[in-house]
Amino acid sequence: MKKFSMNNIRNAGLFGHAGSGKTTISEAMLYNAGVINRRGRVEDGNTVSDWQPEEAKRTMSIDLSLLPFEWKDCKINLIDTPGYMDFEGNVVAAVRAVDFGIIAVCAASGMGAGTEKAWKYLERENLPVVFFVNKIDREGAKFEETYQELSSKLSGKITPITIPIGKESNFQGIVDLISMQALYFDAEGKVSVKEIPSQLEEVVAEVRERFLENVAETNDDLLNAYLEGQEISNEELKKALKEAIKERKIFPLLCGSGLENKGVGFLSDFIVEFMPDPGLRGKVKGLNPKTQEEVEIPCSEEAPFSAFVFKIISDPYVGKMAMFRVFSGKITADAKLYNASRDSEEKIGQLLFLRGKHQEQTQEIGAGDIGVVAKVANIGAGDTLSDPANPVVFPPLELPEPNYIAAIKPAGKSDEEKISAAISRIIEEDPVLKVARDPDTKEELVYGLGDIHLDVLVDKMKRKFGVEATLSIPKVPYKETIKKSAKAEGKYKRQSGGRGQYGHAWLEIEPLPRGQGFEFVDKIVGGVIPKNYIPAVEKGVQEAMQEGILAGYQVIDVKVTVFDGSFHPVDSSDMAFKIAGSMAFKKGAQEANPVLLEPIMKIEVLVPEENMGDVIGDLNSRRGKILGMEPQNGYQKIQALVPLAELFRYSVDLRSITQGRGSFTMKFDHYEEVPPQIAEAIIEKARKEKEEG
Repeated sequence: MKKFSMNNIRNAGLFGHAGSGKTTISEAMLYNAGVINRRGRVEDGNTVSDWQPEEAKRTMSIDLSLLPFEWKDCKINLIDTPGYMDFEGNVVAAVRAVDFGIIAVCAASGMGAGTEKAWKYLERENLPVVFFVNKIDREGAKFEETYQELSSKLSGKITPITIPIGKESNFQGIVDLISMQALYFDAEGKVSVKEIPSQLEEVVAEVRERFLENVAETNDDLLNAYLEGQEISNEELKKALKEAIKERKIFPLLCGSGLENKGVGFLSDFIVEFMPDPGLRGKVKGLNPKTQEEVEIPCSEEAPFSAFVFKIISDPYVGKMAMFRVFSGKITADAKLYNASRDSEEKIGQLLFLRGKHQEQTQEIGAGDIGVVAKVANIGAGDTLSDPANPVVFPPLELPEPNYIAAIKPAGKSDEEKISAAISRIIEEDPVLKVARDPDTKEELVYGLGDIHLDVLVDKMKRKFGVEATLSIPKVPYKETIKKSAKAEGKYKRQSGGRGQYGHAWLEIEPLPRGQGFEFVDKIVGGVIPKNYIPAVEKGVQEAMQEGILAGYQVIDVKVTVFDGSFHPVDSSDMAFKIAGSMAFKKGAQEANPVLLEPIMKIEVLVPEENMGDVIGDLNSRRGKILGMEPQNGYQKIQALVPLAELFRYSVDLRSITQGRGSFTMKFDHYEEVPPQIAEAIIEKARKEKEEG
């Protein structure tokens, strides 16, 4: 691929809800550009974008895919992103690499959660957006209703630039409201320019007037001319439209069918003519890591080199590859990389352009372009590469918080040693994933955005690193405590020839307020137990607390006082007093009304107004306690306390209740007594497991 100047590059992210047809649109764009000679199908698993086996298996995009192609003397770096919310991290990453977004919307099903999420991420980065109402050929397609839904829910600045000619099986082409021509398409994407059909003239006139009015409102000179009834030339209109799109004053809306390749060529034309090139982005803000001062980097080929790593690809054969967007300067294949985020240097292996899985070597990648560096060691997603003499660190990726939890364990002994390394390599590719060991249950836990997210993790571990693992619902880290005080004696006496063993202690056990932990008090007077044996008594108590009273869970929030006992001048030992302390604690705890405790999480749920009742009802069914509600950006934020045992599948269930629009965060709040009927079942299960070994 030849080198392109910055004003001839367009960096576009293709976003949208799952099933909106993003990958099919990208196939048509590549086909029209002559990159491929036949269009693949998502259902057949043979598209350029969805090249990974996990994507073919599930017929969905899982990772973002870089798809550069040449169109009318420009290079379009198209990034196809997943629409399914389990892979939202890829959407966040792509937004940081592009200069504008294309949001695909299905004309039959309308907006989805993915539409809304993509819009919010693009809005957060202040990036222009063009909408493409796809699947006009599909049964039940509703162009006008889809436009009205987008306009009312996202922005009143969304403005149709094209309208369909026919719909469903009768969809033939589009009317271009800029040139005021009808464009008809054949199956190969070739266009025939004709007069606007007479039956559409009235609708076209109305929508064109709306278009002119919206554009005129963004430009004072144009507005005066429009209000005075003067004719606005096409050149004036195009210039004002391009500026309005860049400034996010207008969000153009196009339409077509990716599957039938109708209107897709027009979308590529529109990108080249009206969407901003990297140089129009302005300055990018970062931080000088040495002075901690804010700096602004101009998107210029003359400025010192700076680039942002937005994606890592981990391959067991090729090694680790880093996808990056160059914001300023250029990088050559013989250069050394300075990672300003980690203050480290790294020699470049190869510079590449990627298209799906196809790699093409290059000697140079300049400002505004997107490329890949192969065989990197100490570079991660979210890192900034820069000129060591002019270091800059761009803000890291703001990734969604994973809250779907599963326990992961190796399928066999041969996988035990390799599982940690395999998980770490996958997390490099997908930093939304997290792994942690639960100190109470001793389980290895993985955190993702949903069940499919973690299933893909397991599939990739097997395919890429030959490690097999299984997922299961995690154990709840229950605790135990007591509700009243008790006194108990522990006496350990053993004679087996020669020196015996003797330890004797009286303990008083009392409950402490929740969260106070453990307190040990020595009230021995008169030396009935020598001072040197008191630590042994305490150690015995702590070991007994670890073993639990009811179901084998750690005992918490108790105060233990040793107040009496006796010793033998010859037979007493640390071991004997440790056993005596353990015996006394177990006996006393049984008499102190022991109860089971469960972790209670504080959760904040963000839901659309219309789903609030269903979500509150669901939280109540999970033994939740609603703390309060408040409006937030058109949503309702619900705060509640919910037992952890009820939340392991909550992200999936919430998504179902809210059609994917709801989200939540959770953090540990406190421990609380388990209701008796539930506690009985937990204790009985623990007893059976103990009996079965």
